[in-house]
Amino acid sequence: MATISSILSPNLFQPHPTKRFATQHPQLANLSVRTLNSLLHPPISTQFSVLHLGLNSKELRRVAAVAEQTSVEADPVSVAPRRLYVGNIPRSLSNDELRRIVEEHGAVEHAEVMYDKYTKKSRRFGFVTMKTVEDANAAVEKLNGTQIEGREIKVNVTEKPLLRAQFIDSPHKVYVGNLAKTVTAQMLKDFFADKGKVLSAKLSEAPGTSKSRRFGFVSFSSEEDVEAAISSLNNALLEGQEIRVTKAS
Repeated sequence: MATISSILSPNLFQPHPTKRFATQHPQLANLSVRTLNSLLHPPISTQFSVLHLGLNSKELRRVAAVAEQTSVEADPVSVAPRRLYVGNIPRSLSNDELRRIVEEHGAVEHAEVMYDKYTKKSRRFGFVTMKTVEDANAAVEKLNGTQIEGREIKVNVTEKPLLRAQFIDSPHKVYVGNLAKTVTAQMLKDFFADKGKVLSAKLSEAPGTSKSRRFGFVSFSSEEDVEAAISSLNNALLEGQEIRVTKAS
């Protein structure tokens, strides 16, 4: 009777090619499997393998260091610490204007204002990707809480979102219904900010989850602001949906 070892492919008992490569080149023993794989299987555009180069130990270490650096730079996660959220901006602010404002405090790779796909109007916030983490941190420090055309902007790194603010209650508040699932408390606050002094905004969430129940509340500093918000924004479009605005009981 054939033994198990004779039936199974001998390749199953061979060391992994990546580990075998590291064994053959002790100077690479401390590299991660991911980096070694990048040496063994470079991108198609490279059109050659390190194994065919005949490199000496010093040259192999240099190539490995470059591969490690490239691997980190290509990792999409590394973008998060450099990506800024910029909120409560004027509707008239363009991509180029946003870029110019942030560029005063660091090198910018990309800047984009977000627009409602139905109304084509600015959603009053955007994202800016900085060249380095240091540039991102400097921009947050210099720009968060400053004003653009009379509006106090909010700037933070997307990887470290600001803590959810406590809702400031008031006898002067409105109920906002039929909200799109994409609407956030900050978007709701920014949307009503033109109609009076907004104290706070919150969404109602399903118990035990962060899922929006598609309605919320906005509090104001006076009854006049409440009336202005109802008369101006009831049946207005927010994120492509017609919202209902009434006085909260």
